Amino acid sequence: MTINDLARLGYPGFKSDESSPLPAAALGDGYRILIYSHDSFGLGHLRRCRVIAHALVEHRSNLSVLILSGSPIIGSFDFRSRVDFVRVPGVIKLRNGEYTALNLHIGLQQTLAIRASIIEHTAEVFEPHLFLVDKEPLGLRGEIEPTLAFLKEQGTPLVLGLRDVMDEPELLLPEWERKNAMPALSKYYDSIWVYGLPQICDPLAGLSVPNSIRRKMVYTGYLRRELPQRISGEQGLSDKPYILVTPGGGGDGEALVDWVLRVYEQRPMPVRALVVTGPFMQPDKQAEFQQRATRLSNAEVLTFDAHPEYLMAGAAAVVAMGGYNTFCEILSFDKRTLLVPRTEPRREQLIRAVKAQNAGLLTMLEDDGVRDVDQMATALRQLLQQNKPSDVVVPGLLDGLENVNRLFGRLVDKSAMHQRSSRVKAV
Repeated sequence: MTINDLARLGYPGFKSDESSPLPAAALGDGYRILIYSHDSFGLGHLRRCRVIAHALVEHRSNLSVLILSGSPIIGSFDFRSRVDFVRVPGVIKLRNGEYTALNLHIGLQQTLAIRASIIEHTAEVFEPHLFLVDKEPLGLRGEIEPTLAFLKEQGTPLVLGLRDVMDEPELLLPEWERKNAMPALSKYYDSIWVYGLPQICDPLAGLSVPNSIRRKMVYTGYLRRELPQRISGEQGLSDKPYILVTPGGGGDGEALVDWVLRVYEQRPMPVRALVVTGPFMQPDKQAEFQQRATRLSNAEVLTFDAHPEYLMAGAAAVVAMGGYNTFCEILSFDKRTLLVPRTEPRREQLIRAVKAQNAGLLTMLEDDGVRDVDQMATALRQLLQQNKPSDVVVPGLLDGLENVNRLFGRLVDKSAMHQRSSRVKAV
């Protein structure tokens, strides 16, 4: 169900052309949103939560947002006024699928207990008017369930935010059964916001989802990205055209970067390559790629940029793996794009790439393990001639942040009315 569907059905507080207002009685008090991002590795969850937080405070001067995250590099990002974060001890996922503490020399159970305690006590002190959870219904290893139970008892609206694609149904189903995800959706959550459109992707496709849960799902559209304000003294890029090559956080992007660099080493290319390896790529691989680029006249390798939007906006075209945030940036800045998605351990990127290609928004190239130089060279040359995403009209494609603001207004309005009614009854 989309926002416009709700408006057409006559739901109070929803209109197709304006945001739902906050209750007037509460405007002077200020609102607080607590956002949970379980990040242990990568940038995806944190960047999605950050852009939502910024959009919310930009539209509402009486709102503060606090983000809970385990990301080891959250401090590398700038945050707008009235947005802050609490960093819980980090964990990292091992190759065998198990987790371990990132920096502390203590057991995983101790680390999770510390995280759970910080999360719950933060919620008790912060007293949020809404708790927004990113992707994991019960958090990492169930760490937010005590917080969900506490806030539910307080009458705080609880929202789960899902990206457009989760994984293949046959992989997602046993994972969600193991994590008791579906019962959590029924027991705790008031709403499920899907940051995409149903005509492109359904994150729970192939799963047996009760109607009671389906009715909680609202498709917002993708989250539009804007150019952030430049920091004083920050250097811009040259005016020469370039293809941006970005594997996101970089933890699993070595194959993509190597494939593109081999093309530039062995074939003449009409446009230079700007490669951003990402902060989580292994340091030895980063050093190797930078050394290879120094021997080329038309390739450059950067490690990390806290404002990737500028790199994306300035690119003639983009080569990426296809994570959610990168996809939103591609759509927002209307870039000709070639996606080379990963297929392990999740097939999320592959599903998104196939759906987006079928919709005519971009092209994709599957990594067959051989990584033929001529195949990539041809794809890169054709990339510069292909259509832009804006050549395809998809209503509501990038309305996500506007609709998140609208949904927030609707939920806190309903919550405030419930609380006022409860006080009246008590009297």
